[in-house]
Amino acid sequence: MSEPLGDEDAKLVTLARGARGRAQSPSGAAVREGDGRTYAGADVRTASLELSALQVAVVTALSSGAESFEAAVIVGGGADDPGRATLAEISPDALLVVADAAGTVLDRIRAGAGADAAS
Repeated sequence: MSEPLGDEDAKLVTLARGARGRAQSPSGAAVREGDGRTYAGADVRTASLELSALQVAVVTALSSGAESFEAAVIVGGGADDPGRATLAEISPDALLVVADAAGTVLDRIRAGAGADAAS
């Protein structure tokens, strides 16, 4: 990606990388809700529960009262993350940034873009 992220989106990358590192997880995610508050999460895998990092971040925001999303970042995951469907359900125009483990941006899309957004 040739265009650098703005400061607020770069902050989401930092938060997602931090969540990934703390949990020693394959992926981390962070979201910014409509009021500007941010939430981060990492993959959760137990015998009875399996959530992606983006699902964790989105659910944490929703359970804290978020009603919309401006942007989300997935570090170490992909645009096919199952949390994208919920992000798109709430805010289809939210920016979704996909980055590698080092934080290098690989893709930028709208949460609701494409047929696979709700899969």
